[in-house]
This record gives sequence, structure tokens and C-alpha cells, in this order.
Amino acid sequence: MRIPFFKKKPKKQQYTVAFYNVENLFDPRRNSKILDSDYTPTGIKKWTMERYQRKLKKLAKTMVQIGADGFPYPPAILGLAEAENNQVLKDLLETEPLEGLGYGFVHFDSPDERGIDTALMYRKKFFKVIHAEPLALMVDNAGGIRDTTRDILYVKGELNKELIHMFISHWPSRREGDVATAYKRVAAAEEIIQRIDVIKQTEQDPNIIVMGDFNDDPSSESMQLLKNKGELFNPMERLHIPGSQGTSVYNMKWNLFDQILVSSSFFNFEKGTHSFDEAAIFKHKSLMEKKGKYKGTPYRTFVAHKYMGGYSDHFPVYAMFTYNT
Repeated sequence: MRIPFFKKKPKKQQYTVAFYNVENLFDPRRNSKILDSDYTPTGIKKWTMERYQRKLKKLAKTMVQIGADGFPYPPAILGLAEAENNQVLKDLLETEPLEGLGYGFVHFDSPDERGIDTALMYRKKFFKVIHAEPLALMVDNAGGIRDTTRDILYVKGELNKELIHMFISHWPSRREGDVATAYKRVAAAEEIIQRIDVIKQTEQDPNIIVMGDFNDDPSSESMQLLKNKGELFNPMERLHIPGSQGTSVYNMKWNLFDQILVSSSFFNFEKGTHSFDEAAIFKHKSLMEKKGKYKGTPYRTFVAHKYMGGYSDHFPVYAMFTYNT
């Protein structure tokens, strides 16, 4: 099941841009520089190579399917959250059915103490990377100590030779409380807004895509700030039904933390440009719990320390664009 925003008959000239929080995609090898001991064969989660490879296969199978109903083409661009390192991305792209599709990726290690980062996968046939860099998010915890959170990944490139700027985010969590941590996510929004302002100094009406797990709903202060000051359109607002529909569940309440925002430049039909068509939550039945009180919620890899063998605690989201010829 997919929840459409604008329904339009798929065309060969359409392209999918997606985002997926892949829930702790760690390899089983111990890295003493980060807190990954739980995700090792001897750790509390007993994260073996077999379990790791099983997760890779599930993710790969899902990723090639993300998009509109009846649309047979894998995403041209796919942002990720919670990828440990370059190796897990290489392993993922070498897993069928992703293997052989010509994907590349962009990833930088971030200061996150657990070592889970943002990344970008892209089909080289359609997208060319021109520049990429991590944008450090400088925020402090309540005690004045820096929060070693994920960087924001910035990628500048060409989709079918049209210049596009993308920001892939995994904003600070609500672990210490929504209100108590809201200032961190506002700071993340302001960081992206500042970079958009810099881009606009040299480009008129630039193409901007901002995607991620924002740990905030579309109505939250940070997202409203990003939408209004960043001059972006958020199609996920119309998909959000507070508490009852979203991409992840916490305390039996739905949140729509995974979102894709686009600039107004994508609402044109000039030759050689891309136009925004629709946005949706990808809720394939394979990604859902099948029974019990959690029926219909994301089929997770773990619940606490109990291995469930699922995909992720988030549903992917996507946006469809048409290339105008």
C-alpha cells in the first residue's frame, strides 16, 4: 500500500527520489572508535554475519521497489540514515537485486558516537556528483557539552544534466524529550537555511531537495522554519495524520519524521527540467508487522534486544519527478 499525494500515470521519463532510515545498518566487525559493540557476534544483540546478510537482502529487495504503483524503475536517488560506514554501503550495493544496477554512493564518517551516518545512493546512469561535503551541526547538550550528532550530508550534482542541490539529514533525537531537545533540531534547520541562502547568492531559483529523518513532524517548529525560511514545499504535510498515520511508531503513536521537501523550481515544465509529481509513504505489506497489537507498524530488525528479523523501524518515503522533454 502506498499513500499518494498527486496521482499520475507513471511514465518512462519519471524518476524516483527516495529516503530510507535503515535502522542500525552495522556490519558485525568491532570498531573501537565507535559504540558498536552491541552489533557484534558476541554483543548483546548477537549480530552475526548471517543476520547482517539477511538484513542486506531485505533492504536491497525493498529499495528497488520504492516508487509509484506500476513504476518498474528503481530510485535514481536514495538518501539513507543509520549506515555505519563505507563497507556496509559497498556490501548493500553488491547484494541482489541492487547488484548490477550501477549505483554509486556518497558517505562521510560523522562525529556520531554510535557511528551511524547519512549517505546518498545514486544511479550513475542518471545522476552525476559534482561536489559533496558533510555539514557539521554544532549544538551543545544541556550541560554545555557538544552533542556529537550526525552531520548533514550536502551533495551537488546533475540529474539528467539538470543541476540539483540535496541535503540528507538525520536530525538529533528526542531521547531526552521533545521539548528539551527541540532547539537542536531548530539549529539543524537553520544550518540548512543558511546554506540555501549561500546557494541563492550565485544561482537564481536553484533546485533544492531536502530529505531525511528529521525526528520532527511536518507541523513541528523546526520543519515549519525550514519550509518558510528555506522557501520549500513540503508535500508530506498532507500525508500526516497526527498519531494515526506516519512512517514510524513510538509508544503506539504514529510520527511522520521521514520527509522530502522540494523548492518551487520543481513546479515548472520547461524542456530539460524536472517537475515534481507526487510524494508518498512506501508501505509495502512486506515491511509491516503481520499480526498482534503492532499489526501494520514497521517490521523491525530488533525490538529492544529481541531479534525480529525485519527491515527497519521506519517506512521509506519517496517523491516522483518527471523529466520534461
